[in-house]
Amino acid sequence: MKFGVFDHLDDAGVPLETLYENRLRLTEAYDRAGMYAYHVAEHHATPLGLAPSPSVYLSAVSQRTKNLRFGPMVYCLPLYHPIRLIEEICMLDRLSNGRLQLGVGRGVSPRETAAYSIDHNETGKIYHEAYQLLIKGLTSDELNFTGKYYNVKDVTMVLKPLQKPHPPLWYGLIFPEQATWPAANDVNIIMLGMRQAIRAVVDRFHEERKKAGKDPNKVPMIGVTRHVVVAETDKAALEIARRGYLKWVNSFYWIWDKFGDDPHIRHIYPATFDELMAVNNGIAGSPETVKKYITAEAEATGLNYFVSWLAFGDITVAESLKSLELFTREVMPAFANK
Repeated sequence: MKFGVFDHLDDAGVPLETLYENRLRLTEAYDRAGMYAYHVAEHHATPLGLAPSPSVYLSAVSQRTKNLRFGPMVYCLPLYHPIRLIEEICMLDRLSNGRLQLGVGRGVSPRETAAYSIDHNETGKIYHEAYQLLIKGLTSDELNFTGKYYNVKDVTMVLKPLQKPHPPLWYGLIFPEQATWPAANDVNIIMLGMRQAIRAVVDRFHEERKKAGKDPNKVPMIGVTRHVVVAETDKAALEIARRGYLKWVNSFYWIWDKFGDDPHIRHIYPATFDELMAVNNGIAGSPETVKKYITAEAEATGLNYFVSWLAFGDITVAESLKSLELFTREVMPAFANK
């Protein structure tokens, strides 16, 4: 099993420049700890995501780390012109000496796409066209493309990614029917939600790979994201998690609540951390408690990549660093051969 980190860069109640510096300090620690990758969400016009331009933030990450892989989870393709995004991807892959992980998607929030004057009902179609253009541009010397949303003629692709044919692809899944494309194309996946629902996605992912004749011994990364806080005792960890989660969950639902929308996922992310733990969607505890949780999580979902939220809400840098120290020293070694 491999371990990674997911981050919204949500509002922590500190000045923005402080938030960025604190998170960059944490990425340095993730790098030293041997985390596989650091995944950053893209959100707009909401306190849930204060790094709405992942490329800008990740360029700083590329210079503060040496071995840590990193990338957006995901670039919301309908919000970019593919040519511009191709160039940013190439720059980041070169700046990091080939550590960029390329997460792609359409975006999930209608209110966020509306901020860009884009009809959310169109984003699926825009995404598919943008993805085709993106991959073609990353693997071509000269780019020509004719579509409904994009038309490109005789554009010389001067910048090239270091990783060939392009940085590893990542995709976020919620429903089993979404598994067909990533399974057939060897794309790494990350999921959120209830264990039973995730298991259904994972089973479908393996089923689709078998249909496509894929090597069962070369399975892509199958990741699950969970809020995680580790402390010396369960009590100490819960005190931190309860406080941090309250601020995070308010940011999570902020844009939905502002407009009176129903995101239909409050059962996944309920109002309190205790409720979150009750549905097995997060853990706060001693290293032993966290080890037991991850063991159960792997058995229930079939994951091979455990992705932690180690910083969320107003959890301090010191608290996150202590959580990371205990996690890497006392939790991760237990899964070295699993």
